[in-house]
Amino acid sequence: MGAQRPGAQPGGTGSQGTGILLICLAVLCFTLMDACAKHLTQDYHAAQVVWARFVVNVALLALLFRGRMPALIRSSQPGLQFGRALTQIASVALFFTSLQFIGLAEATAIMDTNPVLITLGAALFLGERIGLRRILGIGAALAGAMIVIRPGMGVFQPAALLPMIGAFTYAANALLTRMVRSDSIATSVLWSAVTGAILTSAVVPFFWQPIGTGDLWVFVALGVFGTISQALLIRAFTIAEAGVLAPFGYTGLVWAGLWGWLFFGQLPDNWTITGAAIIVGAGLYVWWREARAARMDG
Repeated sequence: MGAQRPGAQPGGTGSQGTGILLICLAVLCFTLMDACAKHLTQDYHAAQVVWARFVVNVALLALLFRGRMPALIRSSQPGLQFGRALTQIASVALFFTSLQFIGLAEATAIMDTNPVLITLGAALFLGERIGLRRILGIGAALAGAMIVIRPGMGVFQPAALLPMIGAFTYAANALLTRMVRSDSIATSVLWSAVTGAILTSAVVPFFWQPIGTGDLWVFVALGVFGTISQALLIRAFTIAEAGVLAPFGYTGLVWAGLWGWLFFGQLPDNWTITGAAIIVGAGLYVWWREARAARMDG
């Protein structure tokens, strides 16, 4: 599933190559997490899979930060951090639930409309400028998502709307992340993990199924891949410019298609490939416009 992009101050130009490598590795880990989720949601309720993702995340963070967690989790904007955590939980839950019904490549392609939605949301709620060409890019990305979803056609599944809604909640998460940049990255990560673990722990007893011994390692891998990918992503955006890194997020479509074929025997059809190409093209166009505008302003 798409990755959260925390605000960070990039390092010098010599770090750009390292940042690109790190974000490619982060996206690879995210798609492996999604593949684990798809495997598990075939036999377990999505609520239990979402719970495992956050609980393992908290366990790993507890090992990493040890006694510093109470201090690190203190926020100057707890209301916004809580809202941000809720949007992340919603994004994960919507995406994981969709994997029970549609292919990994299809769900990833639809979810990857989020960069252009972030651009639109930044204009509407954060006062950032947006011109006609960016609006056209946003419209093209949504049209690409409709091609993948294909409403009104016999192949349409209502579950395809779940990652579409998830793209909106992900965009909301990204905007809230920009608004809480006065908190440290560790604080934001802990708020998401701890809030997710607490809320899903309250819900999971209603959907709990005994975990088979053979599936235990997949549940652990799910949380490990999620934690590693988040750490790699944070580091990437710390040392390299966001504008340089943004296009490499779309490598997730390639990995999702590969895992879908290797692990589940699912190959994306021509409609999905066409829609995904439009989404990627629109996202790259919006990124290019933003990068060009930044150079002109500079």
